[in-house]
Amino acid sequence: MGKPQSSGSMMRLAPHDRPREKLDRFGPGALGDNELLALLLGHGLAGTSALEVANRLLGSAGGLHGLVRSSGDELARVDGVGHALGARIQAALELGRRTLRRPPASRLQLLNARDMADVLVPEYGAHPVERFGVALLDARRRLIRTRLLTVGSLDASLVHPREVFRVAVLGGASAIVVFHNHPSGDVSPSGDDIALTTRLRRAGEVMGIDVLDHIILADAQYCSLREAGPAAWRA
Repeated sequence: MGKPQSSGSMMRLAPHDRPREKLDRFGPGALGDNELLALLLGHGLAGTSALEVANRLLGSAGGLHGLVRSSGDELARVDGVGHALGARIQAALELGRRTLRRPPASRLQLLNARDMADVLVPEYGAHPVERFGVALLDARRRLIRTRLLTVGSLDASLVHPREVFRVAVLGGASAIVVFHNHPSGDVSPSGDDIALTTRLRRAGEVMGIDVLDHIILADAQYCSLREAGPAAWRA
């Protein structure tokens, strides 16, 4: 097994094309099998990226389904893998199998802003920069998942309805709750917050996906734009 790269394993790719950056921006569903496998590997060999090693693995196994049937020794024989990474791959595949065998826990039902805040504040409230995300809900207002979409100062140019509703459609959502944090701790909505909410609600009407609320978060506080009244939740 060759020497691991000391620098980043995806350095030959443009930053927006690297698997980790794509995962952060678009979520795991946007990555190919080889990109997901490259993230699992973590590094390649000197002069060979993790993505190239992932391609070798998939080629040797005959694709993802062949990889599931490969033994640890077969994985270890691929150049750039070895026994340690082979064991990591086997463990990840076994976790995937177990999700299919075990029934999922009941989804949380989010019926009002307090329910939403109980989920969102602990994970997203306290952060030194603004982060914008979306909570995907099914037809019974049960949480499917949450997804961060942007990091940085929030304005309408950074949060495009196209990205919000692309994630909602791919996630099978019937409704969404958008959210972002205010690092200052002041959860009062700004003019930009209100304008963005209006823009997203109108896009949701076209898409047939309800925008139920826009929640602004801080360390232990929140503000629901829907509950803030007509001035914040305008048509």
